[in-house]
Amino acid sequence: MVLHGDMCLQYKHICELLFSVQIVLALETVRLLNPPKEPVLDYTLEVLYSCDVPAIIELDCTVTFDIGDSSMFLLKRWHCIPEKPRKKILKLSFPDWLVYRPDGIVSESRWVLICILRASLRNQKVDSGRLLLAKQHVATLQPRSIYSRPVKQHRLCFAWSARMLSFVRNLPRKQCPVEQETVPLLSSIFASTGENFGIIKNLEPYNSDVLEYLRGRSLTFPWSTFSVWILVTRHCRESLCGVFHHIDSQNNFATPVLLLTQSGQLHVQLHGEPGESTAFLVQHEVPLEEWCRITIMLQGREVTITTVCFGKEGRTVKSTEKRLSHDIRLNDTDGYFVIGGGRYMKGVEGYFGPSLYYRNRVLPQSPSEVCLPAVIRKLDLTGWMDTCRELSLHVSQSIRFYSLLAKQNKDSANSLDEFDIVKRKDKMKKCELWEGAVPRYVTKIAKHLTFKRGGGSVSPQAVGRTLYHLSLHKLRGGSEMLVLGQILPMLLKAGCLGNTAALHISSVLYSIGQGVEKDHSKAWLLALLAAQKDHRLALLQLGHLHLQGLHGVFPDEDVAYAYYANIAKQTTLDRHKPSSHQVYVENIYLHDDEILELQTNEHHHIFQWLEHQAHQGVPDAEESLARMLFWGQQGVSPNIEAAMRHYERGAVNLQNPASMYDFAIVLLQGHGVEKDIPKGVKFLQKAMDKGFVPALSAMAWYYERFEQDYKKAVVLWEQADVLGNADAALNLGVVYLLGLYPGRDPDLYMAFQYFLKAAKQGHIRGAVEVAGIWSTGLSGRVSRSPSDAVLWAKWAAEQNGYLGRLLRQALDAFLKRDLFSSLFYYMMAAELGVAVAQFNVAYLCDQNKGNFLEPSFALNCKRRYYNLTVHNQKPDSYAMLRMGDMWYGGLVDGHKRLASAAEMYKRAALRNDPQGWYNLGLLVEEGYRLQMPLLIELGLAQFYSEHDFELQTALYKRCRDSENLDSYLPCSLALVKVYLQVYQKEYSATIKYVTTIVAAAPVVLLVLGLIARRALTQS
Repeated sequence: MVLHGDMCLQYKHICELLFSVQIVLALETVRLLNPPKEPVLDYTLEVLYSCDVPAIIELDCTVTFDIGDSSMFLLKRWHCIPEKPRKKILKLSFPDWLVYRPDGIVSESRWVLICILRASLRNQKVDSGRLLLAKQHVATLQPRSIYSRPVKQHRLCFAWSARMLSFVRNLPRKQCPVEQETVPLLSSIFASTGENFGIIKNLEPYNSDVLEYLRGRSLTFPWSTFSVWILVTRHCRESLCGVFHHIDSQNNFATPVLLLTQSGQLHVQLHGEPGESTAFLVQHEVPLEEWCRITIMLQGREVTITTVCFGKEGRTVKSTEKRLSHDIRLNDTDGYFVIGGGRYMKGVEGYFGPSLYYRNRVLPQSPSEVCLPAVIRKLDLTGWMDTCRELSLHVSQSIRFYSLLAKQNKDSANSLDEFDIVKRKDKMKKCELWEGAVPRYVTKIAKHLTFKRGGGSVSPQAVGRTLYHLSLHKLRGGSEMLVLGQILPMLLKAGCLGNTAALHISSVLYSIGQGVEKDHSKAWLLALLAAQKDHRLALLQLGHLHLQGLHGVFPDEDVAYAYYANIAKQTTLDRHKPSSHQVYVENIYLHDDEILELQTNEHHHIFQWLEHQAHQGVPDAEESLARMLFWGQQGVSPNIEAAMRHYERGAVNLQNPASMYDFAIVLLQGHGVEKDIPKGVKFLQKAMDKGFVPALSAMAWYYERFEQDYKKAVVLWEQADVLGNADAALNLGVVYLLGLYPGRDPDLYMAFQYFLKAAKQGHIRGAVEVAGIWSTGLSGRVSRSPSDAVLWAKWAAEQNGYLGRLLRQALDAFLKRDLFSSLFYYMMAAELGVAVAQFNVAYLCDQNKGNFLEPSFALNCKRRYYNLTVHNQKPDSYAMLRMGDMWYGGLVDGHKRLASAAEMYKRAALRNDPQGWYNLGLLVEEGYRLQMPLLIELGLAQFYSEHDFELQTALYKRCRDSENLDSYLPCSLALVKVYLQVYQKEYSATIKYVTTIVAAAPVVLLVLGLIARRALTQS
């Protein structure tokens, strides 16, 4: 440090020597020796100057503001006379508005970009008297941002008015706005199925005018970085698949586009002005089943692609640089970015990890400093894959071993032990349930399947399916929670061998923590593995986790939408492929006895009565039977062949227009029968002639699909739309979207309006389409709304037939009084975020019939799931009442919370549940004072300052006057009780007097009667 100071001093002396030489040579000069780095107050500045004729030295400052204009102000001025070089030391003071934060006394300034301090030497021209610039020296000062400057400590006494003004201005304390300069595009891990479903993100302009101005200036000279973590499980099935791409507001690809080829190479596209674009391949391949960080660094016309991969051999770094012949245009607020698959491209098969976008800087880390993000290390996907690879190898070897024995007709009793001696290795470390030595039962199953097929081909996946079915069989035979922990190892082995259903059930077990220690990280890992293989219920589970931000998963509506959109799309396709694995989704609440009584099956008296009615020629019975059998409704197992017989009888024999329509649709689409288009059209025409509105839309669909007659199709669709048909609204939306409306250009906004109309009428595909538009927006017409997109996609996803089958399994078990199995199936659906399942789990735990659950588990169960239920979009009022009762009884957190109980009862009352009004009345009767905001919501604010009995009267009247007839008597009795209490309180003296008279009246009458009798006797 001392040496450095000496060097600076020597340098200073050298400078002075050079200036002396200049003077000797009669050179004029001026120089700032120690200019400040930023504007400060009372800075000691040294200026070295000399002149050969009398001159003026001026020290001024020029500031440039955010919009490009500038202002100059003079700081100092002095005379220079010809002599040896001189050094002037002066105190430099900048204006307060440039040094301090505004506080009411210090005025507020605009945003200053730069400040230039200038020293000028000016000679006076003899003939004109003007000052001419001879020499100057400038220094650039970088001022602080307004809100990072110090606050001035004022030492003067201000006038009262100025002091009050400073107080007023300080009330809204200003803070520097938070700007998204580093944008987290993805903060967790996303399972990509390789389809058109990815994470959509858009960016807003900066709030700061300065940053936004600079961003606009750099549109064709970007200085930014995109960073994406990815694990590829399979290279592209098609020529290209999406890793990361940008779509502009005109639905064109924009900078940057990063794709993967079939060989694993990266394909990069960068775009400039219209007509200018560059695409090139990065030579190094992206390895399979390794986490890699891919970065695209843009520096003007230069682009650098770097991949850092972490494999078994450690870190691998590869980089490619390229300079373009044209400018690169990057407008990050135009359109949206997509991670994975999107509307125009399928995504990579694998997983995406944390992804960042540095908007105005290059990546600060060097590749050698890169390490795996914490969330990737925590889940350890590659560890699971390595273990499963070993298990699959073991099973494959055992299959080959037993296949050889089977072909030799040799079934030695010791063959299993012989194989185990060769393959089994003791592992002393503590293993996870899916790790460690392969259990003997896995090898036994492989042996059994191999010998059963006579040495024929048996795959590890077949062993996994067998393990899965064995675990379900054991589950159905169990009656306690302990069985869940017993089947978990089998499920994990089955999942390791490729059974996605086993992975999903294992995830649920770790999530609910029954029979096994709760572990949300393992639950998330197993759900990701199942979802990546396109398991519908796992997709639904992950959508729910990211929507609500549960179990440590980062809440992100865009990630939730990507999962929900996937299963929602599958739902629209599944409905065209009916099977025994799908059941119509019915939201049946277990406390609704009327609905439960309607549940039936092929052997139930209701079903048999409908069959009898159908044979008697009742059209409605025939139609109901057909739909129950086709869709698997009300507990009836799907049976398409039987449904077809009922459809045909209703259409042909009974001439029922609804049956004609259903029968025609089945014939036109070939569901369960061979297609017969002429016959289908015939029955559609008959249904139309009878005025059946859906037949209009179906006939329009026939004209569009089979005859390509869009004029007739549009006319019929518009007629059906006016009559409220959802199919017609959807198809009109498709016509506008694709530009098929005769004589009109494509109109995306009209398509959006029709899709929204169809969705509001309950059309699943309409909800899918409108959610897709909400997710990206329409430039200039519809703003992007991730919250609307995810809610519509969630609703459509929850109509999936595979979810319906799970709910039906739970309901059937309940109707058969198998409460344990019913609870487990409902728990599986509850973890997917299905409201009816969450309610039913809470109800089963609340009722706990036969004490099939431990009291502590039952309490925690109903507390958790009732709480989840009341936070749904449209919760059942019964759940609000029970949650209120638990707050009232201190069962939530051990304390009696009357305010929370009143809030729950209020929500139930606003749903017109009489019990809510009744319970609020009881709270008032106990002396609890309802708060004004609650009374305002109930429309009872006028009773806030009245007597309690008036508020009780109003509450019990609303209870009595509700539409529920069962509540009339108890609410009326409560009202009479209030009246009697009021009467007793206000007329207690009168009541005592009347009571005395009433009690004395019989005595008086008796005495009078005796006197009269004596008088009669005497006479």
